[in-house]
Amino acid sequence: MRLAIGSDERTHLTDFVCRELESLGHTLVKFGALREGASREEQRWTAVACNVAESVASGHCEQGILFCWTGTGVTIAANKVPNIRAALCTDAETAKGARRWNNANILAMSLRLTSEAVAKEMLREWFSTMPDTDEENQACLALLEQHERKYLGTTSIDASAL
Repeated sequence: MRLAIGSDERTHLTDFVCRELESLGHTLVKFGALREGASREEQRWTAVACNVAESVASGHCEQGILFCWTGTGVTIAANKVPNIRAALCTDAETAKGARRWNNANILAMSLRLTSEAVAKEMLREWFSTMPDTDEENQACLALLEQHERKYLGTTSIDASAL
């Protein structure tokens, strides 16, 4: 699988996850501090997240993985890109649920909180879990897409429309 992967800093965890993914046969497209020669601007968490998300949304990559200190910033930024469902996960069960019920396409991890063992468990569940196809789950995802389309192209939200 072709994966977009990015972080605003390169750490022992990012190196471990890259090695783990490559050992599983994935092709990595690196962004931010993980890409040799990236400028300071390209290494900012917002740029990293948007570049990974755009790579996934465009179909250039099938899924993405993001890192930042808490994982929150990259998750928020990635979710600004249409058709992205980035999930900040702290354990394997959360990663499994994000894939199963939310059809998440970007896994976000905290550099501060995630150990190598937990990252490996999350990757195992992430890649072995398929999205749930039951009617209720599909209805929820369809509603999410409907809300996303509703706000595309707007610069602010009219509270009266809610």
